[in-house]
Amino acid sequence: MMQMFTRYQCRALLILLTFTGSSVADEPQTLRVMTFNLWVGGEAGGQPLSKSAEVIQKAGADVVGLQETAGKVQAGKRLDRAKELAEILGWNYLNQNGRTAIISRFPILRSTPNKWGAEIQLPSKQTIFLFNAHLAHAPYQPYQLLNIPYHNGAFLKTEQEAIAAAKAARGEQVQQLLSEINTFQKLNLPMFVTGDFNEPSHLDWTAETVEAEQSPISVRWPSTEAVLAAGFVDGYRVAHPDPVKKRGLTWTPLTKVTDPKDRHDRIDFVMCSTKRARVTEAKIIGESKQYADIVVENYPSDHRAVVVEVKLLHEPK
Repeated sequence: MMQMFTRYQCRALLILLTFTGSSVADEPQTLRVMTFNLWVGGEAGGQPLSKSAEVIQKAGADVVGLQETAGKVQAGKRLDRAKELAEILGWNYLNQNGRTAIISRFPILRSTPNKWGAEIQLPSKQTIFLFNAHLAHAPYQPYQLLNIPYHNGAFLKTEQEAIAAAKAARGEQVQQLLSEINTFQKLNLPMFVTGDFNEPSHLDWTAETVEAEQSPISVRWPSTEAVLAAGFVDGYRVAHPDPVKKRGLTWTPLTKVTDPKDRHDRIDFVMCSTKRARVTEAKIIGESKQYADIVVENYPSDHRAVVVEVKLLHEPK
């Protein structure tokens, strides 16, 4: 039987719903942003693509910046595995070209002009921008500083030489990325940058990590420094500010940290705009409890992934 309400009861109910709705709308919204290098489209480790999907699912991610999305060469072609991955998850997909992609459980409204990023609409109808990059892998300055041969990179000795070499390798890409970001910053929307930077963070190679014998010298690595100077924070370092206690190594699960022919570092990042987003958590996804917060058996990539949880803050009225 339908219940009848008086005019005054209806008015009281309307007021109650209005205030309740306003309260809910003003609550911060949680978003989990992830970066994940698939390692040759998820194929190089010999795992099925469903294993890469499991990594994303266990991370509880909402939006993901993917790198190395192309698989192995087959019949003269390299299949775009990111599209297949999105289909497995039932997600939306944007091909950025250059073997990178953005996938999202939420609708992707548009790409930025040069496809460095995408605008994504959340269930609240609020939109965010996610930018995703895969910077040049060689020459690789940590190897150059440690005299590890790699792609004929010249050996280096000083911080100044390392910074100059890093700028020569990736500086143009970083400037292109930041130029596109700058175009949309005036919209005052939450923004994120994900990526395999193929370069450590300037927050990790410090006097403290040198003293702890975790880095050979102190280096103000330019790529991460430039992104933070553009109004972003390093999500992992906000959640874990001490690089000695929490290294967050993403390169690499394939060799031991003590391997003299390799150098383990944090080179995969989730950067968050300082406007309208507050970092609440950051986790590494990988092969073991020793190096990861979220463990996936038979982990499929040569990079550990990173997921950062943020609270999206409403614009002041």
